[in-house]
Amino acid sequence: MEFPECPVCLQTYDGESTVPRVLSCGHSACGSCLENLPRRFPETIRCPACNVLVKFPSEGASALPKNIDLLRLRPGQNADEQISKKPAKRPIDQSHELFPRLWSDEFYRAWKHWVLPHDAVSIDRRDGDDGVERLLLGRIGPVSDSDSSFPIRVGEDRTVSLVRIVSLPCSNSDGLFKFSYTSMVLKCLSVLKDGERNELGLILGAGIVNSGRVCRIYGLWGNLEDGFLYLVCERRNENLVEMINNWMKKLDIRNKVGLNGDDLLSFAMIGTELCEAIIAMHSLRISTGFLSLSCFSFGEFGSVCVDINGVLTMGRTVRETVMEAVSSGSKLHAKEMEILISNLIKKEAFVPPEVLLKLLHNEDILLECGTTLCSVGNKCDIWSLVLVLLSFLLGKDCFEETLEGLEESHSDCSAFYGIWVEKVSSCLDMKFGSGYASLKQALCRSLDFDPKNRPRVVELSRCFRELIVSSELDALASMKLVVDKYGADHCLVLGDLIRIPNKLIKTQRDDSVTGNFVDGLSVGMVKSRDMMGHRDSVTGLVVGGDYLFSSSYDKTVQAWSLQDFSYVHTFIGHEHRITDLVYIDEEQPLCISADIGGGIYVWSISRPLKEDPLKKWYEEKDWRYDGIHALAYSGNGYLYTGGGDKSVKAWSLKDGTLSGSMHGHKSVVSALVASNGVLYSGSWDGTVRLWSLADRSHLAVLGEESSGSLGSVLRLAANTDILVATHENGSIKVWRNDVFMKTMKLHDGAIFATSMLGKQLVTGGRDKVVNVQELFGNELEIDCRHLGSIPSNSTITALLCWQDKLYVGYADRYIKVYYHGK
Repeated sequence: MEFPECPVCLQTYDGESTVPRVLSCGHSACGSCLENLPRRFPETIRCPACNVLVKFPSEGASALPKNIDLLRLRPGQNADEQISKKPAKRPIDQSHELFPRLWSDEFYRAWKHWVLPHDAVSIDRRDGDDGVERLLLGRIGPVSDSDSSFPIRVGEDRTVSLVRIVSLPCSNSDGLFKFSYTSMVLKCLSVLKDGERNELGLILGAGIVNSGRVCRIYGLWGNLEDGFLYLVCERRNENLVEMINNWMKKLDIRNKVGLNGDDLLSFAMIGTELCEAIIAMHSLRISTGFLSLSCFSFGEFGSVCVDINGVLTMGRTVRETVMEAVSSGSKLHAKEMEILISNLIKKEAFVPPEVLLKLLHNEDILLECGTTLCSVGNKCDIWSLVLVLLSFLLGKDCFEETLEGLEESHSDCSAFYGIWVEKVSSCLDMKFGSGYASLKQALCRSLDFDPKNRPRVVELSRCFRELIVSSELDALASMKLVVDKYGADHCLVLGDLIRIPNKLIKTQRDDSVTGNFVDGLSVGMVKSRDMMGHRDSVTGLVVGGDYLFSSSYDKTVQAWSLQDFSYVHTFIGHEHRITDLVYIDEEQPLCISADIGGGIYVWSISRPLKEDPLKKWYEEKDWRYDGIHALAYSGNGYLYTGGGDKSVKAWSLKDGTLSGSMHGHKSVVSALVASNGVLYSGSWDGTVRLWSLADRSHLAVLGEESSGSLGSVLRLAANTDILVATHENGSIKVWRNDVFMKTMKLHDGAIFATSMLGKQLVTGGRDKVVNVQELFGNELEIDCRHLGSIPSNSTITALLCWQDKLYVGYADRYIKVYYHGK
């Protein structure tokens, strides 16, 4: 058999060096291990078996009793004396989550920092409109995010560009649940396909590399007015296109037959800037698949950079132009191909042949002039880049002239492009003359139909640098840059984000969808029903047996059917306003209520229900007395009350006698909750005190460790290792294993009601809104996901989540239940 051993050091109990000592929670560990356990609070430790905070004597482990039963099982004992006794296990949390999880913790951590606050971005104007969704120009203010891991922090007002990425989830107007702004954005991202999300992540990651060659990306912003999610990028005031056009006009290069050294020096400087921007983008494993001058802008340091939003916008122009050309059928004739290429050039969208053929192939379009397909890699960008540069020298009118008549001279795409490149080369001969052969050769090689025959961008960059600085003096000329080793670069024009997002049609009702409470709330499939019977504010809600019990300031407790939410019975007897109630699920199920006058009433829920209480008793009153404000039960035969006399009292349920009092609070005890062997009491003094349920000793004080006062504690909620206290200023405090973790503002005004299932916290209060949030994290940090809210017309005074239903009690005497419509 296996002999009992210490759960910490795993040594078998021998009764001499390893002696089992019993803690107040009932578990045992050897004395030496207990002595070495960390003590966050004086004279307290956490049980290594169940993690419950228990009292530890100042005299040390020797003052704790020995576990005689375990010693009887030590090696060498008579088998007849051995007793098989399993140690108590920590109770398993059986609670489920009413609101289904919309995404995993990993997904939330990966994307939450990219979501810009809704009020951080404003739209100024649209940059052109030619039937394609163009850039939106706007402003982004300071983004205050307490989390230092936020990728890009905006510290001042800046100009930005915005491009649609995907439509936000829409809801029917009769939907009851309103997703929070962040939840809407994350829900939108969560439904994307893996490829789409990976592409967006690749783009966002490229925007945080502070190289000055790829524009900064601030994050994702949801526009609730038009229902779209936008990518927000840096937008410099300087206009690169305007600057180059002014330079071209001043030098009159396009009208010159031969270029002089100064002209080519300026041309080489521009070419070098554009090449370095493309090289930086390729190092991030991204290629555009096309280029135009609008894909570039000035970066933060004054250098030319790739404008991601400019790329996405022009990419959508490319896709729309291609789709217009193939809308008439499944075959593209030579003349139609010429028109397509001409239209792209007119829009200053230079698409290399392999990318254009791939776009047509993806749409199942056959070409009359042949469909020789080449693999698409990052060498597609040098083809486009050279045409952008040549547009400075030749002008797009010259390009259009070189295309005329080509459809009659060939029947193959490669021949089509080959003849066209020869015409472009002739134009370059006229511009360059007999000199600069290496540069002209590099430019023409870059326009080869087969990408394998094209040079790398870095080679073209070196040709430009030779015109600027002598190769002997150029330290970078000897560097071996490997930027083309990735065979799977992501081509943006072939990706999913280039597709123009359409307006999402409002979700229609689907009676076949069941079990999703949040989605049901948002699309109107979750029904609500008013339960009317009380004449004053509802103060408490509990479920027991087949009933929902509700208490009220009208001095009654009412029972409601859980099947059809109909009224069943009223318990009458209280002489004062009822403040709280609990349900006790034991051999004889009971419902217990307490009032502001100190009365404690025990109601039997055995059928038939009776109006009169099974028994009742009263607290002793004095001139300072202010009644009972909170109730709790822990399953040990005692009822706990918190009252206006600043104490916590324990009452025997057997005969209603006072068993003991716990003192320490400086004001009214307003909230009680029992969890894992500890009784937590919240008070108007702003603190939470911990008491041992085993011996009612005081364990610790919470709330004094955080700076600033949040006002009175109004409610407490506990689940496994998390404790939440709500305050009158609308904030909550969260502890994990009784260690303070975080303060969060959830409401505009006092939080009067809370219900916690699993890690999901539902709160409501003076601002007439039910907020739903999820707490998650680890031992070092904790975070709060605001999932959404349910607006109402009255102050929320009671909440209860039970079996996929949400019960809400209001100050206007109504109870409303939300349930999934079938």
